[in-house]
Amino acid sequence: MAVMASATSPAMPAATLEQFETVLRRHDSATLALEEWCGMRGVTDPRITAQTLATGGEAPPAAMREHLRLADGETFALRNVRLSCGGTVLSVAWNWYVPARLTPAMNEALRVTNTPFGKVVAPLGFKRRPLATVAGPAENCPADTISTHQAMLVLPDGRPLAYLVECYTAANLR
Repeated sequence: MAVMASATSPAMPAATLEQFETVLRRHDSATLALEEWCGMRGVTDPRITAQTLATGGEAPPAAMREHLRLADGETFALRNVRLSCGGTVLSVAWNWYVPARLTPAMNEALRVTNTPFGKVVAPLGFKRRPLATVAGPAENCPADTISTHQAMLVLPDGRPLAYLVECYTAANLR
């Protein structure tokens, strides 16, 4: 894995966790926050890509149906990804979402592309509702996690769209 320092100016001082958290709080989309962060850190191409990881053994949080307020017949899906900028992994995220609340084209894009969830569903106008922030790694996060965020993405009509667990790596501070 490349380190972000290789993509930044040698004179760029190390970032602080508080600076990073401030950028995250500014955005409803983690993707947009990470793109801003990469741009601030001098990365030439601050575009974020999502590498889909195999899922299988991860049990959803116990209250997932309640979190997502699923109607009869609705189900949820899981997209587990590594979000990267310039080849550097900045986040490992679990995203439980309701496919029925997306368009068919959005569901297809999530299935077959490396486009992050936030970019795919941006036309829905979601808002982020933070639930918890943990210093360091939470359960299932990589060992080098500096901050773990749990949040809900909510549609303009108030229905939940997604429940997120995001593990931000130490590469963000290099």
